[in-house]
Amino acid sequence: MEILLDKHAANQASIKIKLNEADYQPKVDAKLKDYAKKANINGFRPGKAPVSMVKKLYGTSVMVEEINQILSTSLNDYLKNQTLKILGEPLPVVEDADKIDWKKETEFEFEYKIGFVEDLQVQLDDNIKVVDYKVDIDQKILDDTIENLRRQYGKMTNPEVSEKNDFIYGDLKSEDGSFEKSLSLPLSKIDEVAVEKFIGVKKGAVIVFEPFKAIIDDLAGVLDISEEEASTIQGNYTFTVQNINRTENASFDQEFYDKVFGPDQVSTEEEFIDKVKEVLNENYNKEVKVYTEEKIKETVSENVKIDLPDDFLKEWLIRANEGKVTEDDVEKEYPIYAKQLKWSLISNKLAEENKITPGHEDVIEKTKDMIREQFAASGMGAQMEDNMDMFVNNYLQGNEGQNYMQMMTSVQNDKVLALIKEKIKLEEKNITSEKLRELLAN
Repeated sequence: MEILLDKHAANQASIKIKLNEADYQPKVDAKLKDYAKKANINGFRPGKAPVSMVKKLYGTSVMVEEINQILSTSLNDYLKNQTLKILGEPLPVVEDADKIDWKKETEFEFEYKIGFVEDLQVQLDDNIKVVDYKVDIDQKILDDTIENLRRQYGKMTNPEVSEKNDFIYGDLKSEDGSFEKSLSLPLSKIDEVAVEKFIGVKKGAVIVFEPFKAIIDDLAGVLDISEEEASTIQGNYTFTVQNINRTENASFDQEFYDKVFGPDQVSTEEEFIDKVKEVLNENYNKEVKVYTEEKIKETVSENVKIDLPDDFLKEWLIRANEGKVTEDDVEKEYPIYAKQLKWSLISNKLAEENKITPGHEDVIEKTKDMIREQFAASGMGAQMEDNMDMFVNNYLQGNEGQNYMQMMTSVQNDKVLALIKEKIKLEEKNITSEKLRELLAN
């Protein structure tokens, strides 16, 4: 057997493997003898067919199977001994393989394409600068949040006379009778001129207006009809009031505090406002932390020279996902893939150089944090702590072990980012929540 590596670019190469009969025939003969002991061939008792007969029937397929096994093992062993960082998987040159006459040839040559990167050099120092944002919750955000919470946990009432922001339930009907529907009309969705007709009315009132002009946004959604049907809503309609619905804001009392934060977490209006601000700070700074870490990845990546074998990787992605993606799909998504791959190479290099390894306990704690966050978002945080071990085990054992491996990668990534933050220069800067929204939108 002969294996030759031919680097024909800075990040791509071909590997040729030459096999002669002595490399594979002994294994083929051994397997055919074993077949002969078990074969059930017409005209012969089980296991009594001559090897020559078995070879005639199965010789070619056995040879192909053994050669493929030899190629796989030899190629993997060869690549393990190289200093190159192999990307993707070796791609066999299909055109050459299709030309092989397995029945006549005894010597074979196979070629594979590989993509790789040379050894990375990652330099971390205070010449790398990243802004580390901290969010200040402005009064408007705090007030709006508290107002929304009071509305969310408020009580529904049915007043006699309508006011701004009420919901009015009634019958909407076109003048020609072609459209008629009972619905709840949110006055907040009606423009400031037309809404005056709906304020101060009682049950039984009949209001004439033009929905197409009066409803500010999402006419189809407000009327609960299709976009096509909404396009036909023109001219005057009558709305007959059947009921008035109003949500009265929750009072600042213990019942309200307990509904929002759980029993006995806060007991005064001042404590409630402080707690809301604390939660807002925590949520906004989680967002800004993700933003800052992405900027760290981008900045560090820009300072590391990585020349990816783009053409090779695109071909590998298409062949590895045969039938699932097109060339256009790969072209469109490749920049994102390349960005993630570069960071993965850098992260792995830093982890290797600094002996960063994600321990089992780290994986457990990270999984617990993830589950707590998911349950908190659904309002069930308090109920799940007693069963936390069960949730963690079920998640980490799921997806055939892939969840565990993904969580290990996530833990390693956290530790690598922590290392980078110690080495580079983070310039702290306070911003408003509104400014954060602008940053995240870009």
